[in-house]
Formats: sequence, structure tokens, C-alpha cells
Amino acid sequence: MWKKFCNWYLYKHLGWKKEITVPHPDKYIICLAPHTSNWDFLIGQLYAGAEGIKTNFLMKKEWFFWPLGPIFRKLGGIAVFRDRHTSMTDNLAETAKAATTFKLCITPEGTRSLNPEWKKGFYYIALKAQIPILLYGADYEKRLITCTKSIIPTGDFDKEMREIKLYFKDFKGKKPELFTIGEV
Repeated sequence: MWKKFCNWYLYKHLGWKKEITVPHPDKYIICLAPHTSNWDFLIGQLYAGAEGIKTNFLMKKEWFFWPLGPIFRKLGGIAVFRDRHTSMTDNLAETAKAATTFKLCITPEGTRSLNPEWKKGFYYIALKAQIPILLYGADYEKRLITCTKSIIPTGDFDKEMREIKLYFKDFKGKKPELFTIGEV
């Protein structure tokens, strides 16, 4: 019932389309960009519901207040305490290695504001766990969700991060002025 509703609402009512050509193994990180609006979360949840995909996602701890906290946790949310230096990357990589399935969605900008300095955690989680990074773009101008590339990190961070950023260069977020791939 939920899958049917999400499918109807996202694809029929809102008019979004999808272009997904990359296989989805049992373990992966979704690198989702651009992230310029809270609407990205809703579109992502509708897409996941329509496609029957259950992923976890990282979100700043400030969103985990009552009554949203329990809802976000139920949806797969993991609170990020940005003011603390924790070993979250290492912990998530270890969790990924030990699990039979691991699906985590991360927005590399780490914020809805303009940020040319993307976060690196998604890359290092995938590198340490030796799992692929699926590159997902949400283009509001075309109303198109795209995943046509994946990368298995080798440790050549600069080269692979450049490749990742260039993949996203033409996607238009809900607020395009808040998205940049920075210097590449």
C-alpha cells in the first residue's frame, strides 16, 4: 500500500522520473546531491518508498526532537553530533563490514547552504568497508532522479572526489544557487 502510494505521488502526481542504471548490491553508500532544501528529504523518502528501498541516513542531531526524533529514527535516521569529534566514520565502516546488508544515504555537502568544501566521511566509510558509492542526483529542473555511476574507492581521494563532484555538476537542486561542486 505504501509503495503504491509513493509511486503514484512521486511519479504521477509530482511528475518525477527516474534513470537508474547502476546495480544495487547488498551493501552500498548513496551519495545524494544536490542538497539545497528540506524538500530533498521528502523526495528521497518518496523515491525510497516507491522503489522499496530501505536506507539509513545521517541527519544533524538538532532534528531529533519530539515528535520528529522517533519518526526520523523509524525511517532510518542516524543523529550526527557535529560539535563532537567522534569516530562515526570508523564505526559506520565497521558496521558495514559486519552486516549482511548496509545501505546508507549521505548528502556530501553536509548542509543545505552553499558549501564548496564537501564532507569526506561518505568516501572513507566506503573505502574502509570496501563497498561502492552509488551516485544519486536529484534534478528539480528536469524532475529526474538519476543514478548512472558508482565508484568503489581505491584511496586515491583527490582523483575520485573530483570524479564524484564532476558527476553532479549539471544537476539543479530545488534552490540551485545553494549548490556548488567547488574547485575541481
